[in-house]
Amino acid sequence: MSTVWVSRSRPLHQAAAAIAAAVVGGVLVFALWGRAGEDDNMLAALGLGVLLLALGVAGIAVTGLQTTRIDPARGMAVVEDRTLLGTKKRVVMLGRVSSVGIGFLGKVTTFTRSYHLVLTMDDGSTQALFDPGRFYPGAGDRETVEQWRARLESAIAEAKARETQRGAHATVSEDAGRPNTETR
Repeated sequence: MSTVWVSRSRPLHQAAAAIAAAVVGGVLVFALWGRAGEDDNMLAALGLGVLLLALGVAGIAVTGLQTTRIDPARGMAVVEDRTLLGTKKRVVMLGRVSSVGIGFLGKVTTFTRSYHLVLTMDDGSTQALFDPGRFYPGAGDRETVEQWRARLESAIAEAKARETQRGAHATVSEDAGRPNTETR
């Protein structure tokens, strides 16, 4: 019997990044508000400040805890997002996953990188697990995410085996009540 795998994002890291953007944006806006018309560079800096301030405020609003729960026994992964704007749940049926890849966000040269799992579903659509920007512990390390992928592929194999078993039991139980009409 397999165990449920639960991982939680780090909302304080996400909030810190949003607050930093809002503070830098606010400082730029405050410092350049009356002087933006003096030259194009100051106007561009003011625009950058407004943009950073807006992104920071929006980032604070959507900062929240994301919990990913992978349950091989039930054959599903549940991603729950709790933010100031509400709670959203997304369910991924593991038996419907055709492949698992690793996605990358960031730049290696600036040491800002985040890896996440990308699930390709049977219908060709893709879904992300351990979303980038949510600061999951270990998401910056490729080897850790490779381990996540191996663990998830094992859970998917277990879920598919259970589905196959259930399908075989359903066929046997459906056939049990029917008379044998086969002729030889």
